[in-house]
Amino acid sequence: MIQKNLKSISGLTLIEILIGIVVSSIMMAAIYTTYSIVNNTYGQVLEKAKVSKSSRDLIEVLIRDIRMSGFKYFLGQNDLGYPRDSYLEFVGGASAAEKSHDPIIIIQNELGHAAIDETFSAISKHNPSDTCCDKIHIVYDDFNQHDDTQPYKRYKLTYYAEPLDDGTKDGVTINPRYGIFKSKISWKQDIGVETGDWVADCSECYEKELIRDYVEDMEFVALDKEGVVLNPYPSTKTEASRANLYKVRAVDIRLAFISEKPFFRFESREGSERQLKGFSRTIRSFSDRYLRDNVVVTVYTRNIVGQDIF
Repeated sequence: MIQKNLKSISGLTLIEILIGIVVSSIMMAAIYTTYSIVNNTYGQVLEKAKVSKSSRDLIEVLIRDIRMSGFKYFLGQNDLGYPRDSYLEFVGGASAAEKSHDPIIIIQNELGHAAIDETFSAISKHNPSDTCCDKIHIVYDDFNQHDDTQPYKRYKLTYYAEPLDDGTKDGVTINPRYGIFKSKISWKQDIGVETGDWVADCSECYEKELIRDYVEDMEFVALDKEGVVLNPYPSTKTEASRANLYKVRAVDIRLAFISEKPFFRFESREGSERQLKGFSRTIRSFSDRYLRDNVVVTVYTRNIVGQDIF
């Protein structure tokens, strides 16, 4: 019988095992840290790409509709028995602002919308000193040869903002931001009728359609043919400001978006807050972890050629 010599059996000492555990722990910590950094960076890239894509989508819709402002449909000589051009009543002037057919109207620093404009004091803002957001009305004509009662059409599109959030927790609002909504109404006036009215129950109409969530601010700046901001600012408040509505040759669309999830790892320190620029309003500063990205685009109006073009 062969007796084994236990002292000749090779193995690891306790110290060697401990050293191996320490080295492995350091390697695992390094791998995890690298993974965390890469994963966070990848998440930030995705979040920024998401903000950028959705902002482009909204910009494209706004550009298309603003270019339609003031469009007038002319049918010309036809065998359909319809008038050669639009018979629809034109309603303009400061005294008729609630029914206005002016091609483009910008209302500064007002939230909410209804078929007839009012002051929406009941729709609160997240911050009483915040000036978000502008509202824009766009009016244009169209034609439908299959509608015998009213072949000529007129529509009013409205883009506006309302506050949104994810509820409250411990009395604090979760993720406050704004949503951009769109409404469409139609002018009802049959052939042979001298006057009409805006209605919201047509087949093409809709109300409060959410176009884009997670918006920080929206501003429209009206420019004349020289690229200068119109003064007085074009509106329906007075005849002088209304006259400038027909001098609009371009509109600056300025939008700011906010990320859905926290973007930065830490909140900014006092004195080094992240700033939101690119607006005619006061520069605002933020210390939270959310990303805010600005988009500024100029769109040229091609159908606004003179006052009372309708």
